[in-house]
Order: sequence, then C-alpha cells, then structure tokens
Amino acid sequence: MAIDYGAKRVGVASTDESGLFAIPRMVLENNDQLLEKVIKFKEEHHIEKIVIGESRNFEGDYNIIQEEIDRFSNELEKFGVEVISHPEILTTKEARELQGNTAMTDASAAALILKSYIDSN
Repeated sequence: MAIDYGAKRVGVASTDESGLFAIPRMVLENNDQLLEKVIKFKEEHHIEKIVIGESRNFEGDYNIIQEEIDRFSNELEKFGVEVISHPEILTTKEARELQGNTAMTDASAAALILKSYIDSN
C-alpha cells in the first residue's frame, strides 16, 4: 500500500494479488478521520506495509509538508504498521500529465510512488 500525502487530499494505492502492479484505489480527505480510514483499508486488505512518499524538492531538501507526513507516519506506527518512506518528486504532476486532472489524480500519484518502490526492491 502507498500513500501520497497532501494537505487537503491523500491518495491511496495498493498492489494486485501478485504484488507486482500498483493500482490507484481511492482519494481521502485529509481530516480527523484519515488515520481511521487508512487503518481500516489496511486491515480489510491484509496489508503489511505502507509506503509513504517522502516530499523533497529538487535540491533534496524536505518540503514543508514533510513534518505532517512524519507525524502521520508516527501515528500509523503506533498501530503496529510498518511504514516505509520512499522518495518522490512531482508524482501528482506526473499523474496529471498521464491522465489529466481527475478525482483519482492523488491515488494515481500514490500508485506511482508504489511502482517506484516495487521497482527499487
């Protein structure tokens, strides 16, 4: 499972049963129910790890939102979730270029993060 964490929306993707293909699943509002919804999805789909995009700029420095991402990752870990940070730059922009700006853009960005993680391991 992968997450593209944004200030307003959070994209979620997971693999197919083979673990080889990343599939956009849903976009969640970033609100007080986010953690609960992510945990529920993880449990319903028997997911062992969550890959979260690590937000950096072109110079390699963390973007401002990385502090929020780190807090969210820590909350997930309190539930016994294995969280893996994976570098990502402009995945939302890439998703828009591939499919246009749709309701699933953030989920597609999460799928790009997951695909990158799968390819690197």
